[in-house]
Amino acid sequence: MGKYALGMRMTRLVAKTLREAPADAEAISHRLLVRAGYIRRISSGVYSYLPLGFRVLRKIESIVREEFDAAGAQELLLPALQPIELWEETGRTKTMDDVLMRLEVRGADFVLGPTHEEAVIATVAQDIASYRDLPATVYQIQTKFRAEARPRFGLLRTREFIMADAYSFDADQEGMRASYRAIFDAYCRAFDRLGVTYYPVEADAGSIGGDVNHEFMVPAAIGEDHFALCASCGYKANIEAARRAAPEAEGSVAVPEMTEISTPGATTIDSAVAMISKAGYPMTSADMLKTFVASDDQGRLALFLVPGDRQVRLPHGYSPLDGDAFAGHPFLYRGYVAPMGMQARKLKVFADRSIKVARGWTTGANRPDTHVINALIGRDFEVDEFGDLVVVEDGDACPQCGEPLSLVRSVEAGHTFQLGLTYPEKIPSARFSAEDGSEAMYFMGCYGIGVSRLPAVVAEVTSDDQGLNWPISVAPFQVHLVAISHRRDPEVARVAEELYSSLGAAGIEVLFDDRDLAPGVKLNDADLIGVPVQLLIGPKGIASGVVELKRRKDRIRREVTVEDAQSATISLVAELFAEL
Repeated sequence: MGKYALGMRMTRLVAKTLREAPADAEAISHRLLVRAGYIRRISSGVYSYLPLGFRVLRKIESIVREEFDAAGAQELLLPALQPIELWEETGRTKTMDDVLMRLEVRGADFVLGPTHEEAVIATVAQDIASYRDLPATVYQIQTKFRAEARPRFGLLRTREFIMADAYSFDADQEGMRASYRAIFDAYCRAFDRLGVTYYPVEADAGSIGGDVNHEFMVPAAIGEDHFALCASCGYKANIEAARRAAPEAEGSVAVPEMTEISTPGATTIDSAVAMISKAGYPMTSADMLKTFVASDDQGRLALFLVPGDRQVRLPHGYSPLDGDAFAGHPFLYRGYVAPMGMQARKLKVFADRSIKVARGWTTGANRPDTHVINALIGRDFEVDEFGDLVVVEDGDACPQCGEPLSLVRSVEAGHTFQLGLTYPEKIPSARFSAEDGSEAMYFMGCYGIGVSRLPAVVAEVTSDDQGLNWPISVAPFQVHLVAISHRRDPEVARVAEELYSSLGAAGIEVLFDDRDLAPGVKLNDADLIGVPVQLLIGPKGIASGVVELKRRKDRIRREVTVEDAQSATISLVAELFAEL
């Protein structure tokens, strides 16, 4: 507690509460953090932290730092400004081009780092050059930058943000898994202390890379992510990585010969279904093959097949072919592409596992204004590789137990990755001398927590209709002492000043509302600011020898004598910590 000023008078506090939220504030956390005097907007996606907000930020940093330290990680600090050559070495100037902030300084090119894998290898490689130096895990709490196209929701999606990112280095895969487990467990302890409900879920590695990874998701109504959850067996996965139990392929069935149907102008699933049904072949979108054309990072084309009533999930590294690109491939007719004969054109065909079902499909005919019905896999078209290519929906069967999945709207608060050799394979300096004297590559892991996003995440899930409602572990102060009419009642002023001093001397962090304002304004501000314990001192209570204690989170109130006020307040603070 010595790291924080234990007391603050609101007459000296650099913050003013606001009656109205900014017009552009969509998220509850954005509205409340601005109104309560925690943050101020400087530019789109760029925010300043006022003293209240900075105290919350520092407490979150302390929790993360303590848990990383307990896991054996060592803190360092890497530069936000990184030479672009580091990023060119791994190819991420291309794969992350859409989010990189670039700048030129006296003829040299740099990026403002959104992440630090390249920089940490360049920094520590010479200091962990032998197997005797491994395992090693380092971390930092550092400002990062992303050229976010559409910042929104206050602190939830910004262009400048603070992350706690850790990096582990091991001699082999088994060691990497042990280091990963240690930091994974540190994450769990940190989120437990933050007082929010969270779920570690299977996730997609995205531009970071690696195989095994988990996102730490906090259910929230404002969340832009979803994860699939099975209440029966506990399966959890981000929507980008979630799988469903696909129908098993049936035995051979009699499917009539593939037949062409004229469908002029029917370039969408819905228009094709309507036109083919009107022609005397009743069908639904589930009977269609939805065919996506995509290219990999080498420009090679491939087809991806999913049922017509499902959304496709393209594998990492593939991008949909846009309208202009179709013009360069005259055999591809937009709206009428089909898998028949595509292998002969050197296109690989991928399909969702559900396409294995033995049945006739309706699809394009690879020529304008024409579809086919009764296209049968193995007879009329071939699939090179099956996989999980559909976006999971509510009610899909769990891939582990078969029970229905539900989708949970959520916010990503952290991410952990087993990188393996992803970066060492690209960076020659990521090597160490093995025990047998040979040169070997590090097995790496990386781990990120969105520190500056967490105040908003916590606010989203703990606030109520009165205002913020901080868990005591991250609240800017532990006690909000509200003196009513103290300027006109000397006894109220005396008791308030004594409790402010004695609680501070006992190590309790107190925000003292000593402003000369109406009682209703002060009480409303106390609820808006959201300190977890309110200690209310007014003339009526003092006349009876009592003060009022209120638990902000559940609004439970009780009166205690003036003599017992200090001990009762300290006990309530301890009680709230015990409830985390």
